[in-house]
Amino acid sequence: MLWFCKICDFRASKRLELLKHYRLKHLHSNQGHSLPCLYSNCHCSFKGWGALRAHLSRDHTQSEHLGQNVFSCLICNSCFHTERQYFEHLGAHLKKHETVNCVFKDCDYSTNIYSTFASHKSRKHNPHCLEDFKQIVLQTYSCQATEDNLLLEESEVASEKPLVSESEDVGKVIVDQLCSLFLKLDCIFNVPSRCIDEIVDELRFITCTASAPVVSNVVRDTLEKYNCTVEELAVTDLVNGICELNPVSAALGEEGPLGTAYQRNKYVKELFSIVEPLEYILDAKEGKTFQYVPILQSLSQILKNSDIQEKVFRERPCSSCRYNSFRDGSHFQENQFLSGEELRLSILLYSDDFEICNPLGTSRKKHKVTSVYWVLADIPSVLRSTLSSIYVAVLCKADDIKKFGYPRVLEPLLNDLKSFEEEGLFVPCLGKIIKGTVFSVIADNLGAHSVGGFIESFSASYICRFCIGERSQFQELEVRTGAFPSRTKHHHQLDVEAALASNTHSHGVKRHCAISERLSHFHVTTGYPPDILHDLLEGIVPVELALCLDILIKKKYFSLEELNCIIQRFPYKWKDRTNCPQVIPPTFALRKTIGGNAHENWCLLRLLPFMIGPKIPEEEETWQLLMTLKDVVELVMSPAHTDESIGHLDSLIAEHRSRFISAFPKEKLIPKHHFVEHYPGLIKAFGPLVSLWTMRFEAKHHFFKKIVRHTNCFRNILKTMARKHQCMIAYHLHGLNVKKRAVSVSSVSRVPLQVVHENIQEFILQKFPEEAAVHFTSKVEFQGTSYGIGMMLVYRSTGGLPDFAEILQIIVVQDSLVFVVKLHSAWYFEHFRCFKLESTSIVKVIDQSELADTHPLAAYAVEGNRMVSLKHHICLSN
Repeated sequence: MLWFCKICDFRASKRLELLKHYRLKHLHSNQGHSLPCLYSNCHCSFKGWGALRAHLSRDHTQSEHLGQNVFSCLICNSCFHTERQYFEHLGAHLKKHETVNCVFKDCDYSTNIYSTFASHKSRKHNPHCLEDFKQIVLQTYSCQATEDNLLLEESEVASEKPLVSESEDVGKVIVDQLCSLFLKLDCIFNVPSRCIDEIVDELRFITCTASAPVVSNVVRDTLEKYNCTVEELAVTDLVNGICELNPVSAALGEEGPLGTAYQRNKYVKELFSIVEPLEYILDAKEGKTFQYVPILQSLSQILKNSDIQEKVFRERPCSSCRYNSFRDGSHFQENQFLSGEELRLSILLYSDDFEICNPLGTSRKKHKVTSVYWVLADIPSVLRSTLSSIYVAVLCKADDIKKFGYPRVLEPLLNDLKSFEEEGLFVPCLGKIIKGTVFSVIADNLGAHSVGGFIESFSASYICRFCIGERSQFQELEVRTGAFPSRTKHHHQLDVEAALASNTHSHGVKRHCAISERLSHFHVTTGYPPDILHDLLEGIVPVELALCLDILIKKKYFSLEELNCIIQRFPYKWKDRTNCPQVIPPTFALRKTIGGNAHENWCLLRLLPFMIGPKIPEEEETWQLLMTLKDVVELVMSPAHTDESIGHLDSLIAEHRSRFISAFPKEKLIPKHHFVEHYPGLIKAFGPLVSLWTMRFEAKHHFFKKIVRHTNCFRNILKTMARKHQCMIAYHLHGLNVKKRAVSVSSVSRVPLQVVHENIQEFILQKFPEEAAVHFTSKVEFQGTSYGIGMMLVYRSTGGLPDFAEILQIIVVQDSLVFVVKLHSAWYFEHFRCFKLESTSIVKVIDQSELADTHPLAAYAVEGNRMVSLKHHICLSN
C-alpha cells in the first residue's frame, strides 16, 4: 500500500515514512499556519509537530482500519468514537441536571447528579469492557468501505511514476530548516544575536566534537558485529568524515552558510526574499534618521504569493442597496481612478505615535516613535485584521517629525505612491501592469489632523475635519440640521492659501496635506475616515458610563463595592471572558471616566443590563441614556448597513444627544459627540466604519514594543525594529506556500453516516451525496471565526426580530461547516436593550452559509430568563 502526501506528490510505503517527509519538507515551510492531519478524511490541523503526532497516536490507531466504535447519546443523539469523549459528554448533561440512564447492560440506574453518576460507575461498572455497554449505546461499524484514500493498492498506481528519492536534496532541506529556526528565534521570539551565536557554537560542538566518540563506538561495534577488521586510522578517518559530512555540522561550521551572523543573514536574504529597509538622513550632524521600507518592492513581493493573489484579484461586487465595504461608499464610487472598469489596487495608510518604553518611566517621550503602516484594502476586512497583513512603511522619532515635518519624512513613500499612480507595478501572475493609489488614511483624531494639516488643538474654534463649524456652536446646534457645511475640495484649497498667507490657521486648516498635495487621486477632504475606537469606545463610552454610574450609585440603586463584586463574579463566556471589564476605580466620579481599554468598555456596556438592569427602574433617565448609547454603539459597529439602518442611527444619535443634555445640563458635550453626529453621512461616504477603525493597527505597536523590551539596546533602534519586522513578514509570507484550510479543528469524532439521526443524514446526502461518514467536534474555527457548542447564532428573522439558534452539534463535511441547532424565538426587552429567548422543540440542521450573521453570541441567565445582547446591529431580511 502507498501513502500520499496531502500537500505535494510524495508517496510512501509506510506511515512513518510519510511522517518523516512531513517534518522534513513541510513543517518548516508551514510556519504560522496549521499543519493538516495525514488522513484525507480527517479535518484536524495543528500548529506543532508534537500535537500532530499525539493526534495520530490517539485518534488514528491501527484498529481504525478494522472497525469503528460509535457511542450514541440517548438524550441528544450525539455520536462519539471514543469512550472518554462519550462520558465527558454525559457529564455535560449531568451538570445541567438532566437525567442520565446508566449505559451498561442489565442496569436500570438513573440520576441527574454528576457526582452520583460517577460514583455509581466507579462502584458498579469498574472495570468494564466494550461488551458491557448496552447495544443501543455502542455499535461497531466497518470502515473498510470508507477507508480514507491515502491508502491505495499498489496495483492501482503501478502505471504511475515511481517514488523519487529525496536523498540528494535532504542536505539543503536541513540547512533551510535550521535557517528558518534561527530566523524564528530572531524575529518572532526576539532572541538577541549573541544568544543565537551561543546556540550555534554549542550545536557545532555537540554535532562535531562531542559526538565523535559516540560515532566512533557505533562504527567499531558495527564492524565487530559483522567480523570486519579495519585499521584504527581508517576508523578515525571514517568517524571524522561522518561528523564533517553531517548536514548540521557542515551548515554550522565556520565555512558553512550558517556559521556566523553575517553568513546567516546572507542565507536568510537568499531563502526568504526580505525587502530591506532603507535609512534616510534628516540631519547628519545630529544623527537624525528615519527608516523607510520601499512600498513598491513590498507590494511586488506580496503579490507573488498565490494565496494573496486569490484574495486581491477576486471578483469585487458592489452592492446598490447595502453598504458592505468601502467600495459601496460614495467616496470610492466618485473616485474615477479606483472605481473605473480597469483593475486598480486600493491602499489604506495608517499613522500614529506610540511609546516604545515605559510611558510612566524616566524615558517617557524620549523614544516616542511615529509609525506609518499600510494594508491592501482589496483583501477582505477579516483578513486585513491579522497583524501579518499590516506592513510598515515609515518609522521615525516623533520629535523628528515635529522638527522636520511630515512632507520631509513621507517624501520617499509619496514618491513610490506617485509612481504607483502614474506608472503602475508589473504583476507577473496577471502579465500586466496594475496601478493604484491611497484610498484613505486611518488615524486617531490627533494623528489625522497632524498628517492632514489641520489644527491639532481640540480646544480651538474649528476642530472638525469633516465640517466648517465652530466649537462654541456644538452645544446648541446639531449636524443633522445642516448648520455646519461640509468641507469641500474648493473651500479647503482656499483655506490652505489663506493659512499660508497669514501664517495662521483658516477654519482649522494650517497647511497643505502632504499626501493630498503629491497624489492626484487622493484628497484630504475625502481621505480621512473617523475612528470609532477613540470617538466611542475610548471616548464617549467611558465618560458617560462614569457620569451615569455616579448618579445611579448616589440614588442608592447599588453601591460601588456591589457593582465591582458583580463585575468580578459575572459568568463571562467565550470572547466576553477574554475582554471582560476591569473593576471601576474609586476615583471614577472625580476623573469623570471609568478608564479601561476599548474592548473592556465595549463588553461592560453590552453586559451592564444583565449585571444591574434588574435593580434600575424603567423610568430612570440616566439608564435610558446609557441604553440609547448602547444602541448607537451597536449600529456603528455593524459590518453592513442599509439606508434604513443609517437613518435609524441618525435618529438614535439625536435622541442620545437630547437625553445627555437633559440628564446632565451642567455638562458640556465633548468634541467627540460632534464627530459622532457626522457618522450617518460618513457611513454613506466610506462604507461601514468598523472596517476602517484603528483597533488592529494599534495592536501592531505591540510587536515593536516586544522587540525593544527583549533587545534592550537603543542604538539605532529604528533600524533594529524595521529589520526585525521585515524578517517577520518574510517568514510569514514564506509560510503561505501551503494553502490554509477554511476549517481549522484540533479534535474530531468520525462517525459513519448511517449512525447519525435521519434528519442529519438527509441534509448531508442532499449536499454531499458521496459522503459515507461525517466528523463531529465540540469547537471549530471557520474562516477566522470560532464556534463552540452552546453558542447562539442569528439564523433568520421573523417580523423584523432575529431568530436565534443554539448550537447542539458541530459537523465538518469536507471544507464545509454544518450545525445541528435548537431554534429559539426572541422577544425584544426594551429595558435591557436585549433579546429574551424562548426555547422551542424544533431541532434543525443548517449550513454556516445560511446564517443571517456569522458572529456567535453568548446567552446569559438573568432572573430565570435566558437573554442575548448583540455585539452589533444585524441587517435582517425575512
